[in-house]
Amino acid sequence: MQNFTGPRDNDKYRWTAHVARKMRHYGLSPSRVLRIVNAPQRTEEGVAPGTLAGMQKTGSKKRPSEIWAMWRDEKRAATKADPRPRARRIIITAWRYPGVSPVRGKVPIPADIAAELEREDLLAEESTAPEEDVV
Repeated sequence: MQNFTGPRDNDKYRWTAHVARKMRHYGLSPSRVLRIVNAPQRTEEGVAPGTLAGMQKTGSKKRPSEIWAMWRDEKRAATKADPRPRARRIIITAWRYPGVSPVRGKVPIPADIAAELEREDLLAEESTAPEEDVV
């Protein structure tokens, strides 16, 4: 079995423990997840409030699949050492989807995942803007 080297936090990215477990489960490398975050083929609103999800196609014509990643941007305040405020991207989760996923809007988040994200204080405040009905 190959050794799994987990992702490391830096000035641009913060990785959650949840994404590290999912990357190990699905056999994804940190560079593969970053490629999805930086250049997604499709982007949708994430299942958690204030998040985005992006995907890239993988697999073959006979057996298509997709790799998804969910993230949110975190604003950091300016300091004396660095007067320019910078944003850091928090990588929340990643997963493989067998087949081709349908294009859709927001989907409900499972209760166990919502509880885990709340414990890690990763859920953003929900916006007060009313949602539009999609026909």
